[in-house]
Amino acid sequence: MDTPEALKYAFTHSTAVRYVVAITGCSGIGYGLRLLEVLEGEKVLVISKTAENMLGTETGVSMEELSLMADRIHRDDDLFAPIASGSCKFDGMIVVPCSASTLAKIASGIGDTLITRVATVCLKEGRRLILVPRETPVDAIMLENQLRLVNAGATVLPASPGFYHSPQSIEDLVDFIVGRILDQLGLENDMFQRWNGER
Repeated sequence: MDTPEALKYAFTHSTAVRYVVAITGCSGIGYGLRLLEVLEGEKVLVISKTAENMLGTETGVSMEELSLMADRIHRDDDLFAPIASGSCKFDGMIVVPCSASTLAKIASGIGDTLITRVATVCLKEGRRLILVPRETPVDAIMLENQLRLVNAGATVLPASPGFYHSPQSIEDLVDFIVGRILDQLGLENDMFQRWNGER
């Protein structure tokens, strides 16, 4: 992992679009991996400890392989990372998948890990924050947390793929959600066939 000084230099001197991608410990890690594969620009990855433990179980991908998908990677307990500060410039953050616990902490303004801290930075600095919860069903507390975050300026994008594009594989379903994430970032993509109103 790069030192904070090295990462700060990279952010200060880069003109590319820069995103923080966070992967938390709930099912659906494949969404995060696919986003890292197709997202253009500089990518800083933060992965929670629980997500690290689930990585191999759900995907068969090692941490070494995952680290190659991003330009920088930070531990979730590294609150001294440059991205923990509002003075560090980046364009937005995507938490995918976003656990119910992570979503609840962000909704409550709790920044006790790097992931939740960077999310609060996005909200206070007016930067793009996209949260991709996958858990279902949801209870009233989860819904209230999502509403609170939407009202605070975040985008809540549940991992609920459409079927009108006639998906033929799990990969097609994953690409639908990743394509919608890219849409929310304002990035052109052809990850899925869009609805054209034809029957």
